[in-house]
Amino acid sequence: MGEEILIIITISLIIFISPLLSRALRLPTITVEIILGAFAAYFAFIVEHSILELVAELGFLYLMFLAGLEVDLKKLVNISGTLLRKAILYNVILFTLATAITLYFDLSKIFIVVLPLISIGLLAALKKEYGDVHWIRLSITVGLIGEIVSIVALTTVSAALEFGLNFEFYKTMILFSIFIISMLFVYKLFHNLIWWYPEIKALLMPEVDNQEQDIRVSMTIFFLMITVMLYLHLEVALGAFIAGTFITTFFEEHNKQLPHKLEHFGFGWLVPIFFIYVGSSFELDSIFHDGLVLHAVLIASAMILIRIIASTLFIKDMGWNRFYMIGLSHSMPLTLLIAVATLAYHNQSITQFYYYAFILASIIEVLVVMVAIRLLSYFVKLNDNNL
Repeated sequence: MGEEILIIITISLIIFISPLLSRALRLPTITVEIILGAFAAYFAFIVEHSILELVAELGFLYLMFLAGLEVDLKKLVNISGTLLRKAILYNVILFTLATAITLYFDLSKIFIVVLPLISIGLLAALKKEYGDVHWIRLSITVGLIGEIVSIVALTTVSAALEFGLNFEFYKTMILFSIFIISMLFVYKLFHNLIWWYPEIKALLMPEVDNQEQDIRVSMTIFFLMITVMLYLHLEVALGAFIAGTFITTFFEEHNKQLPHKLEHFGFGWLVPIFFIYVGSSFELDSIFHDGLVLHAVLIASAMILIRIIASTLFIKDMGWNRFYMIGLSHSMPLTLLIAVATLAYHNQSITQFYYYAFILASIIEVLVVMVAIRLLSYFVKLNDNNL
């Protein structure tokens, strides 16, 4: 019982003081939460606990849910052919460069999947901090396609590591394909249903709502999708992401405040617990392992570099003074990177050394990229004001 009390008090204090330290140190709140989580674990204020892991996992899934809230499929369907081609080419360049780096340095094949990973989960945090600006909107659109590719890669790697290239692996991939097709069918069916019977929206989310029914409906969809993914043994993060896109696609116009209410709910307590847990999962003593920091820096540098190279595709869209914002904003696949590293380590595809290197690289990326975006945003804005 003493451990639980200590963990609860520590996490509560970190959640409370992180925004205060963030403003004082001029660092992103996420960065502060990760660092404080690492120090809390180092001094044994936070220890391994099954309930903490469960809540942190829920925080991760809710972050993916919030990422899904940024995507309106009706708008995505209307994306211009030019932008779609650029987004696909962007991902092709990432995987090509990752393959070249992996083969040249004779690295584990897992690097081909790890280096191009894209997760737009933290873009929800960036949008909250910088507002609905053009480069964030474009990053979300391009990043969505990248995240779909990454989740497909994660699902494939997860199945391959768990089952090997046997019948169970192919069975899982067939189930995954059937699930995606089924979701497209459900979206189309629900779209036609509410077109014929628009009162369904009012029934599910009434305008006069004293019972927070909009939140209840959203959480029902969220947990139902997680349940389906667990039952099918597919990547649960995909289910959470799809649940978010479903809410935005069909209910945002009816209830414009809903996404904001869900964001406040998540960023207020659930998502910070995930970031604190990420920090606590990294052993600070491992920094002194020979070559660990260097390997982590090289991994982080490679991931950032290939994205900046790929983002040159958007120079015409963003200009020379902003195109790199897309590459930088995609350089924080924190959740997916940790997920892949954990899977690979548990299946002995990578050593503990590389597991720690990936964890440290993910933290370095968040630290470097968040600070870089803040500084570059300031100078770009200052330059615009001087014109």
